Amino acid sequence: MSSFTGYCKGGIFFMSNLTKSFRDSFHELKDVKALATTAMLLAIAVVLGFYTLQVTDFIKIGFAFIADEMTGMMFGPVVGGLMGAAADIVKYLVRPTGAFFPGFTISGALSGVIYGVILYKKPLSIKRSALANGLVMIFVNICLNTYWLTLLYGQAFMAILPARVIKQIVLFPIYVALFYGVSKIMGKAHLFTMVKGERA
Repeated sequence: MSSFTGYCKGGIFFMSNLTKSFRDSFHELKDVKALATTAMLLAIAVVLGFYTLQVTDFIKIGFAFIADEMTGMMFGPVVGGLMGAAADIVKYLVRPTGAFFPGFTISGALSGVIYGVILYKKPLSIKRSALANGLVMIFVNICLNTYWLTLLYGQAFMAILPARVIKQIVLFPIYVALFYGVSKIMGKAHLFTMVKGERA
């Protein structure tokens, strides 16, 4: 019984923090400095989205996620979700490749929300960066985006899933280290202080 009570209290505490995170993030939309910074990060995400580092024929490293994740960390899940969706739409408008597919816009929004939920108003650490990137890779990159590809190209989900899982496993430590390293550098340069009035 005590174990059940503990789970209930934990669930209530989690939901309370989650609700507060969304509420605080919504209020960020009223801050001019937050909106200006988000617009700048959006532009950076769009530009970085056109550049990748080709490691092998199968593995390439993208950098746009850094700006997306940074937005979620600084301004929360609401702003992060809006920015993720906007980045996908703007990238398509700037350099369209085939017909527009809204599924990837949903993926961008969900990624921003996850980054915000895990990182917003919380101390930055390798473990937290790993959790945020891990959740995005599992639920968005592996599950959701693989499903979108089956709709686009008519391939069986299980036929393309193994290769995509291997790719994400390889990229996981790279993305965690990249975001953590860039964030620490920005923190030491007091860039977060200038924008938010606080240290990362």
